[in-house]
This record gives sequence, C-alpha cells and structure tokens, in this order.
Amino acid sequence: VQLQASGGGLVQPGGSLRLACAASGSGFTLDGYAVAWFRQAPGKEREGVSCISDQETPRYYLDTTRGRFTISRDDAKNTVYLQMNSLKPEDTAVYYCATDEGRCSGRARTYRYWGQGTLVTVSS
Repeated sequence: VQLQASGGGLVQPGGSLRLACAASGSGFTLDGYAVAWFRQAPGKEREGVSCISDQETPRYYLDTTRGRFTISRDDAKNTVYLQMNSLKPEDTAVYYCATDEGRCSGRARTYRYWGQGTLVTVSS
C-alpha cells in the first residue's frame, strides 16, 4: 500500500487549499479502509485532524478546525480529500494521510500505512 499526499503549499490567511491522498499498490483499493489526516507543526506532536470511514462517515478531531475543514473520499479514484477553508497561521504544519482497515481513530498508532506528508504554510 502506498499513499501519496499532495496539495500543500503557501497560502494567505483566510485562503483555501484542498489536500489529496491517493492510494496505490498492486490491486489495492481504499474500499473497506478508513482514511485519516494528521498534521505535525514544528516542535509539536502529530495530531489527528479528521478521518473518513469506509462508509463515508466523517470524523473531526480538532475543535480549531471543525467547521473549516471537510473530508471526503472518492473510492473510484482511490483518493481522499481534505478541503481546508479559512486557513489560519496556526494551521501551518506538515499534513499526513494514513489508512488502515477498521474504524476511524484520531490516534496515529491505529494506522499502518502512511503517506509522506505535504507542507501547508499559512502566512501573509
């Protein structure tokens, strides 16, 4: 299983970005897998941001991003998205996607498969 996170970049406060997590691997599909987004800011621990179950039920783990971030999935494209709106400087971090079978969780140790991360910088 390979995950490729993309879509990060530099954005001004109040702006938007859409991150994508594309899964690949010999015959692998995200069908039946929960997919989560985590982030890690410099000097801080990795934290769970959001997860979407295999039944497309979303979970949001941070009060600071709830209402601004939306997670979605397109199993036909083997891709999960994180739409981030009204971005703030404190959203600056490397964002990682992760997946595994089973239920959503905001704990990193739940997931065996990780993408390489994409950097989001919110600054004027």
